[in-house]
Amino acid sequence: MEYQHGGDIYSQRIEMDYSASLNPLGIPEGVKNAVRMAAETCSCYPDSESRALTRALAEFWQVPEGRVICGNGAADLIFSLVLALKPVRAVVPIPTFSEYAQALRSVGCRIERFTMEEKEGFALDTDKFCRFLEKNGETLQMAFLCNPNNPTGLTVPCKEIERIVQICEDRGILLVVDECFCEFLENSGEVSAVPLLERYRSLFILKAFTKIYAMAGLRLGYGLSRNETLLERVKQVRQPWPVSTVAQEAGTAALEEEDYVARSRSLVGEERCFLKQGLESLGFFVWDSQANYLFFKDTRRVPERELYLKLLEKGILIRSCANYSGLSGRYYRICVKTREENQKLLEAVRQCCIIVPHKEEL
Repeated sequence: MEYQHGGDIYSQRIEMDYSASLNPLGIPEGVKNAVRMAAETCSCYPDSESRALTRALAEFWQVPEGRVICGNGAADLIFSLVLALKPVRAVVPIPTFSEYAQALRSVGCRIERFTMEEKEGFALDTDKFCRFLEKNGETLQMAFLCNPNNPTGLTVPCKEIERIVQICEDRGILLVVDECFCEFLENSGEVSAVPLLERYRSLFILKAFTKIYAMAGLRLGYGLSRNETLLERVKQVRQPWPVSTVAQEAGTAALEEEDYVARSRSLVGEERCFLKQGLESLGFFVWDSQANYLFFKDTRRVPERELYLKLLEKGILIRSCANYSGLSGRYYRICVKTREENQKLLEAVRQCCIIVPHKEEL
């Protein structure tokens, strides 16, 4: 089975991984120290309730502890939510993160795909989406929304999310808003749906330490919801120890890294602009992502995935979006790294775009 996500540095020789959208600054030193110290206690079972981490997250987001649930990455919570509710019918805007549909298929759910059109810039048309929910609300039990969206990096303002969640609240639809990349946004306060939690029981917000703290290998995500009955149902379908001791300690330490997050946002914002300009100068169409990755289209008359394959020959892995529903092998996603790395990538892309004439053309 072909690997469906970025970050596959194990089955091939990779020198630069641009397929996994992680913080280019790497794991904070404070988190590394917490991991080393936590290793000393790994002879004991982890706290099955992740109490210390839950308290820290509740304080961080200024919500009651009973509204926080931790998991083995955001994907763990996606599958657990779906297993707990077993929806018969759900809606997923596309293109987006494939794990929503995979989780829904695992329980035999009928998936309605709401297409975000390229002619509209792949942006979510909130008016159309709200009309879809109003029309189909009686038969829907769940809706997913990625904000900022993966792979486009486009955002939906919180005020627009509230329009959507109000319809979901009225019709008994659980709205799952995935904010795993939200902490990279310079205007995260205008995008995040966290301020809506107090008013809506039909809202579940997914977050993760994976991206902003570059902790992909530790597997740590969490959810926020005022629907404590829902959180209990999720806990009932999970294994007893979903989060390791090391991950719990790492997460608690990461929440103290405020300066690190600020530096990360600044670096990502600057380098995203640099990469976007570089790709556009080479003739690619690049969407205006607000996250720590860029989504672009190869408009050249070349075979699909050609850029992906040519870069792979150079030991550079980018994310082909061929397996995203609604996209083809002409679309790609790359993460944002440091200036030195980004310059190397752009030079490699430039070399891949050079057309070598046939002998008869010389």
